[in-house]
Amino acid sequence: MTASHGFAATSATSPLAPWKFTRRDPGPSDVLVDILYCGVCHSDIHQARSEWGPSLYPMVPGHEIIGTVAAIGKDVKKFKVGDTVGVGVIVDSDRTCPACKADLENYCESGMTGTYNAKDKFGELLQGGYSNNIVCDERYTHHVSRDLDLAAAAPLLCAGITTYSPLKHWGVTKGKKVGVVGLGGLGHMALKFAHSFGAHVVQFTTSPGKTADALRLGAHEVILSNDPDAMAKNANSFDFILDTVSAPHDVNPYLHLLKLDATLCNVGIPTEPIQVQPFAIALKRRSVAGSAIGGMKETQEMLNYCAEHGIVSDIEHTPIQKINEAFERVVKSDVKYRFVIDMDSLGR
Repeated sequence: MTASHGFAATSATSPLAPWKFTRRDPGPSDVLVDILYCGVCHSDIHQARSEWGPSLYPMVPGHEIIGTVAAIGKDVKKFKVGDTVGVGVIVDSDRTCPACKADLENYCESGMTGTYNAKDKFGELLQGGYSNNIVCDERYTHHVSRDLDLAAAAPLLCAGITTYSPLKHWGVTKGKKVGVVGLGGLGHMALKFAHSFGAHVVQFTTSPGKTADALRLGAHEVILSNDPDAMAKNANSFDFILDTVSAPHDVNPYLHLLKLDATLCNVGIPTEPIQVQPFAIALKRRSVAGSAIGGMKETQEMLNYCAEHGIVSDIEHTPIQKINEAFERVVKSDVKYRFVIDMDSLGR
């Protein structure tokens, strides 16, 4: 077994604290990764606090992982020792269903296996990236360019692909008018990608104080969503709106902004059901949709795109010892725009 240590939650109400554990030794197709950086995603908090249903404990969160390959299995072809790699939200899937065969492992019909808060095919509880190392099959491990700021690249493994995938799927390109709801870890990446794709990008916010930052990050316009006149002026004009807000909120005002056959896609995953007014979608044949991260091929495509275009997250470094403080600040939206743990603070 491989000795590991990190920070874990032992219950839904306990703070994260140091914990020693073991991982499986690398199998024939596995890589052992020494973790350099791990992003702090709001979903880490939801799962550590059992807010998305019963969680499995003890739990080491973390699925925005950047590290260096320390060892490889005998059948590994993609990587060599010393490579810089990333591990995201998925570490396995059934590999045989139509979704997996179409490189859409994130929609595996048997259910994809998460990086943590899940059990592997051997029944062992998996642990995430708030730790010194991780073992992962090469199929679910990604090359990361050293041209990127590696700490700032860590959130690309979740926040990046979570926004890149729907923008690509719904055809966001030059000539499209695209809205982004929420300016946080996901929202700021959506602005960067949509702007890079050539779209006319509009940030929705309730705070005038966020205007300057939204424009800096790629928005062409900022609309105050609590201003009825500003919203009315933009009725029936958007090709696509990406909603990145994880807190419960009313989506109906945004639906009235969509053109005929346009879509509002939610990636924030609020803890309460979305309520939709039937006429808001029926009268313009509008759609409300969702999207979950991306498959392995698309995730690598996104990482390559980011390397070519110099796109990374805006981050704040945090030592692992301040992870509970970081959680509280994320809940309060008091970070611009993603915390990243420097694993040197954990010690080897």
